[in-house]
Amino acid sequence: MALMDKPTANPSDDQVDTDQVVSLDEDGNPEMENQEYRGLISFIDSAYREAKDHRRMDEERWTLGYQNYRGIYSSDVQFTDTEKSKAFVKITKTKVLAAYAQVVDVLFAGSRFPIGVQARKNPNNVADAVSINPSRVTEEQIKDTVGVDYKIPGTIARPDIAKDLGVYKDALGPHEEELEAGPGTAPGSITYEPAKRAAQLLEKKMHDQLEESEASKHLRSVAFEACLFGTGVLKGPFLTDKEFPRWDETGKYDPLFETVPRVEYVSIWDFYPDPASRNMSEAEYVIQRHRLSRTQLRSLKKRPHFREESIELCVDMGPDYVREYWEDTLDESEMDSSIDRYQVLEYWGVIDAELAEQADIDIPKSLKDLDELQVNAWVCNGQILRLVLNPFTPARIPFMAVPYELNPYSFFGIGVAENMSDTQLLMNGFYRMAVDNGALSGNLLIEIDETNLVPGQDLSVYPGKVFRRQAGAPGQAIFGTKFPNVSQELMMMFDKSRQLADEATGIPSYSHGATGIMSVGRTASGMSMLMGAAQSAIKAVVRNVDDYLLAPLGKSLFAFNMQFNFDEEYVKGDLEVIAQGTESLMRNEIRSQRLLQFLQMSANQQMAPFVNYSYILRELAASMDIDEDKILYDQREAVMQAKMMAEIQALMPEQPPAPQGPEGGPPNPSDPTGTGGGNIAPGAAPEPGADGFTGAGGGDNGGQPAATQAAPQQMM
Repeated sequence: MALMDKPTANPSDDQVDTDQVVSLDEDGNPEMENQEYRGLISFIDSAYREAKDHRRMDEERWTLGYQNYRGIYSSDVQFTDTEKSKAFVKITKTKVLAAYAQVVDVLFAGSRFPIGVQARKNPNNVADAVSINPSRVTEEQIKDTVGVDYKIPGTIARPDIAKDLGVYKDALGPHEEELEAGPGTAPGSITYEPAKRAAQLLEKKMHDQLEESEASKHLRSVAFEACLFGTGVLKGPFLTDKEFPRWDETGKYDPLFETVPRVEYVSIWDFYPDPASRNMSEAEYVIQRHRLSRTQLRSLKKRPHFREESIELCVDMGPDYVREYWEDTLDESEMDSSIDRYQVLEYWGVIDAELAEQADIDIPKSLKDLDELQVNAWVCNGQILRLVLNPFTPARIPFMAVPYELNPYSFFGIGVAENMSDTQLLMNGFYRMAVDNGALSGNLLIEIDETNLVPGQDLSVYPGKVFRRQAGAPGQAIFGTKFPNVSQELMMMFDKSRQLADEATGIPSYSHGATGIMSVGRTASGMSMLMGAAQSAIKAVVRNVDDYLLAPLGKSLFAFNMQFNFDEEYVKGDLEVIAQGTESLMRNEIRSQRLLQFLQMSANQQMAPFVNYSYILRELAASMDIDEDKILYDQREAVMQAKMMAEIQALMPEQPPAPQGPEGGPPNPSDPTGTGGGNIAPGAAPEPGADGFTGAGGGDNGGQPAATQAAPQQMM
């Protein structure tokens, strides 16, 4: 829970100075001052009740889905006296976790958070590419450097291009007479890509901010609730003061506080959107419900624009938090409905300008003619704890809601648990019947004719039991009846219900390790077909993550840095943010494969002079999520490196030619003499003079190879 404001350096009349947009007069009486805010408080309470009532049916769906996930029977399930088994088959949990694992695997397949920044095709205020071709470089120097003759082309001077250099403005400004538009053409030239470099710097900045905020952890929580309930919610970016541990020279703890952007996961149970909206772009307001302890409530006084007197008055009024009906299901505990907590409503959205004027908000001149204003207000116990104008330009609500399966007629999506709620009910029913039938058919039904037995004795049956018969009683007294076993048929219905669950969710059982795969999946081609069908369902989910979460988050963080970040080390250029979910990952995978194939094709000497290997290597590194600046040299460094390697190779002594066999081929490793003979049989080496000895020297054979003399003997 953090605040989200950071004023601009020098706010003009057209900018919102959040330092002046304060909810209450800090020197006044909060109890008297809140008389001015009754209209606003009533408006927020009414909006909260409306949103709460509208999502009642959604809460029932979520509650049932959570019970199926945890294996808990709802109160409306009534068991008969004959049902002994109350087992719950947690197939819903298996399906939800399988979907969650697949979504997370796709989102985090790369080494970075799935958001990227790239330059536009025609960027404004940032040059696409410029080059330096120094006139001091002579043709002889070029020839000495690269080893070929090259005619230096005439430079096209662009004295004004230094104004469009973006991040290179200060570095290349003194060399503006030597700059020309476009990439370098001469072997000694240096090419700079300011637009691309600006995108790389801003992307790294955003990734660092997301890492500081532990965005990956929060994104996984959002993905889990989206899979389970159908909708996941992420909040941000907003500014918060983060504490960094630090100790001084004496060992005293001296923490460093730094204001950083933050994103965080918001539980769907605490999220109340505009009931008339179907997505965040249509929502006029959003309310987040907080449950705070007394300590947490008082800690808000450290945050900007919170009214200390109003917070203390709220604390003195006592806890006002009342548990909702669905919290009993979530907590699974016998807790009192009244607990020592405070309910705080955080409102983001529009209010009438009249209400803002009644609340004495300092409205900028550019907004005075508007009928509605965007605000952020915190309410607790009938007190306004915080009230500021929306600090973002343009104004936006800092929440993103992503559906697992899109419902075009509702704000909230459909999750895995809801899709298989009926099949979960069927599987539970058939499984309980099979267990009860197995227990019944595994035992005998005992019939006892009491007229044949002595009255008053215990009629229970167990091994070694002795019954006393009536004297002279004819016929059998105890009978055993076998109950038919139909558990096999019941389990067949259970398996059929499981198949229906596979079809309803798009997550086949084999994808999460289930055995007994149908016949089509027993072959490699059949398994590939099934896996492709399963992945297509997950790809649709990840596309929703791209469209409803990653893209809005990236654009919001981009705008956040453009508005609030005052660092001069990176450029604020005409860039665009892209979501790197399934589409980008698939595109990178295909692109890297094609680049590798092209490298193999261009390996011949005829194509090599026409190939820009520097560009291919950089694109290949980018498609593999590798920082090309760390592993690849620029053009000048590459030329120097090639020249250095050539000099080192020239200093190395020439290697003698490799020995060849009698036919001009490679030598026989078992023939060190190169004569083509040799002993390749296993065993010890023969002694000189023995049969099969191939070495030169004396012996009874007079130096003749023994193999040639022994051959006739072997054929005899």
